[in-house]
Amino acid sequence: MWQPASERLQHFQSMLKTKLNVLTLRKEPLPTVIFHEPEAIELCSTTPLTKNKTHAGYKVTYLGKVTISGTNFLSGCTESAVVGLVEHRALAQQQGTCPAGSSLLEIRPFQVRLHHLDGHGEASVTMDTYQVARIAYCTADHSVQPNVFAWIYREINDDLTFQMDCHAVECESKLEAKKLAHSMMEAFRKTFNSMRCDGRIHKSGSSDEFAEDSSTPEDSTPDDG
Repeated sequence: MWQPASERLQHFQSMLKTKLNVLTLRKEPLPTVIFHEPEAIELCSTTPLTKNKTHAGYKVTYLGKVTISGTNFLSGCTESAVVGLVEHRALAQQQGTCPAGSSLLEIRPFQVRLHHLDGHGEASVTMDTYQVARIAYCTADHSVQPNVFAWIYREINDDLTFQMDCHAVECESKLEAKKLAHSMMEAFRKTFNSMRCDGRIHKSGSSDEFAEDSSTPEDSTPDDG
């Protein structure tokens, strides 16, 4: 239908005004709460947590490790290694080169963790881990120093060869060393039972991981009663 130019112009202006009103409404600022909520959430999510993580374990002094020979270990097999480590630490103390700081030995099924603490004996600076299945022997029976606990660990090298390392820690008392020995036996028992239930150990009690570690913490500390 034909419309005069004046009517068409009026209709166009009316449509344009309506569209401008819609655009103006859409450009109005959103409620303040919508802008503040994401900002508050972001601030909360980026706030660092300052909780200090504590570890359960026995406070010890790590004496070090020494490589030993053999694969079948009997009572007294760690004595010479412990003597050497104790003498080496005593010499380092005399010379003032002994590293400061204590350690925390945490024994659990499948893994033993040695936390090296800072100078205040609180925060963990570094941590060494040992697989329970590779521990061939452990004992708290040492005549040179009754409060020393030692374990023999099968270390796998980069070329897939292995070596037997004797690690030793000095405990606060002879009783603490005995407790460590029994904790290690309990960790080995739970690890062994779990691996046997999972089918990783044959019913005969041997597996690829345990075959070479014929002397276990459970039967290697007869005098730790």
